[in-house]
Amino acid sequence: MRQASGEQWTIAAEGHEAVVVEIGGGLRTYAVDGVPLLDGYGREELCPAYAGALLAPWPNRIRDGRYNFDGRSYRLPLTEPERHNAIHGLVAWARWHATKSAADEVTVEHEVPPQPGYPWALALSATYAVGASGLRAEHHVTNVDTQPCPFGFSVHPYLLAGAGVPEVLLSVPARSRLLLDGRLLPIGAAKVAGTEYDFTAPRQVGALELDTAFGDLIRADDKAPTEVTLSTSDGRGVAIWADASFGWWQIFTADTLAGERRRRSIAVEPMTCPPDAFRSGRDLVTLEPGQAWRGAWGIRPLG
Repeated sequence: MRQASGEQWTIAAEGHEAVVVEIGGGLRTYAVDGVPLLDGYGREELCPAYAGALLAPWPNRIRDGRYNFDGRSYRLPLTEPERHNAIHGLVAWARWHATKSAADEVTVEHEVPPQPGYPWALALSATYAVGASGLRAEHHVTNVDTQPCPFGFSVHPYLLAGAGVPEVLLSVPARSRLLLDGRLLPIGAAKVAGTEYDFTAPRQVGALELDTAFGDLIRADDKAPTEVTLSTSDGRGVAIWADASFGWWQIFTADTLAGERRRRSIAVEPMTCPPDAFRSGRDLVTLEPGQAWRGAWGIRPLG
């Protein structure tokens, strides 16, 4: 009988072990010396709340599922009907297939066919590797269509820091955050300096509830990666980094999840563009026919 998340590919090296799944092509688990850094899910369990999922060809939400591109109007299915939004792209429930597999590395691929609301074809690959320095994921996405297409990308790991969410020391290298309406769609932006949303230095999350996109990232230079950390008072925890292809971090403290997953972990999502970018155009990637986008991110233990 097939698993709810399809075929499983386990990669391991130097005490690091991760499981990549066929359905969605994402991470189901990641642990170091048996200690989980990822709040994953069981082999028999349907992926909950996009845990570890890949989000393409857009991350987050599109208002009313409607957008314009290159002079034409498009309408996507409302996959978040309670808020009347299209959410998290088209590949989280698709089947991916392994094209390369080794003890410490696996590559999975999927092709998005043209469809109503997104009439362009994309070829996607994700390579996951583990080793002494942690987990690394590299993504290639190519427009295999004959016309330019809009594109955005993110991943959705829930991270565990060895403490409850209120006690976690969170750091986010960002100068601003988006302001949201009741449908969690952006209506403006604000600087974080001097506010409860300023995590440029590590501090406790406390009672703050976050489902927030942080931008204007602080980098050593234009090509440098950025890193979000979750830690405890003794310095243990987890870091997630993303290269310069990603200009945004979405932080979600899981307050709206049901049961034991509520505020058990924090989703930290590197995004190439903010919510509703198909409508606003902000940091939206336009892929020309044959053009490829590449990005990399990873997770490592602290302490």
